[in-house]
Amino acid sequence: MRIGVLTGGGDCPGLNAVIRAVVRKGVQDHGHDFIGFKDGWRGPLHGAVVQLGIPAVRGILPRGGTVLGSSRTNPFKEPDGVRRILDSLAKYEVDALIAIGGEDTLGVASRLHEEHGIRCVGVPKTIDNDLSATDYTFGFDTAVNIATEAIDRLHTTAESHMRVLVVEVMGRHAGWIALHSGLAGGANVILVPERRFDLDEVCGWVTSRFRASYAPIVVVAEGAMPKDGDLVLKDAAAQDSFGHVRLSGVGEWLAKEIERRTGKEARTIVLGHVQRGGTPSAFDRWLATRFGLHAIAAVDDGDFGTMVALQGTDIVRVPLAEATAQLKTVPAALYEEAKVFFG
Repeated sequence: MRIGVLTGGGDCPGLNAVIRAVVRKGVQDHGHDFIGFKDGWRGPLHGAVVQLGIPAVRGILPRGGTVLGSSRTNPFKEPDGVRRILDSLAKYEVDALIAIGGEDTLGVASRLHEEHGIRCVGVPKTIDNDLSATDYTFGFDTAVNIATEAIDRLHTTAESHMRVLVVEVMGRHAGWIALHSGLAGGANVILVPERRFDLDEVCGWVTSRFRASYAPIVVVAEGAMPKDGDLVLKDAAAQDSFGHVRLSGVGEWLAKEIERRTGKEARTIVLGHVQRGGTPSAFDRWLATRFGLHAIAAVDDGDFGTMVALQGTDIVRVPLAEATAQLKTVPAALYEEAKVFFG
């Protein structure tokens, strides 16, 4: 069997571990042949491929990013996109496709399977950890560790200057990175997209922290919004092919508002792409490897239209349509637990 592999969406620590596991198990145990489509769905659209064999995946386990490249290409928005993908799969004699990505990449895979009969298996990837069918996605643990280390380092400089430090982390619709890193790093305020924040309340927590002779750290997800405002956007007109606007700026806006309302000096640190760059954590390597092994097993079983998922300590298969139907967001009860440490 010839199997195609692609990685779509934002790069993520652990992608190479999935590719490695898929190829190693597929070649060694089943004698499959593999090709990689370059740059996400752009690869099959343009017929951009690379041969994948065991020599090609040696040494890539600890590497961040993806050796196949990635993009946010949506074939359903491209001229004759579906036909071009079907033509590429036929040209390269691809019997099945393993798509590694988040909500958008896997949403495309689900539609291609349901509407056009392409034999797809999905692997969940997003540092935001917001896919509902799996307990965790690889990349999330690495992002949390990076953000937590940054917060740890910022405590000392905040207290040296007695200023507010606002740390902006990734999280468009879900505040998992903000919640986990903020709680682990001892942040004094955590703001998430799931719960609109009250600026007066935030400033109250900041002022309370200064009364205790400590400088506050505020962690805010990029998609967090004030009660009486909207998303803070880098460029409201710029959208990717899936209709997502470019976020970033809430941290800077929040720091200015805190300084204006409290009179305390405030600075912003935007962690940005550093959260998803570099070598994956041990947990993410382990999880990504297991996902890859189970993805190739799903292909061998002919269980197409499914996604591998972590539930408890088991890797299970769930329908792709179900996996991408809704996002997994931070429950109110979990956020309330963290509020004990605010202020």
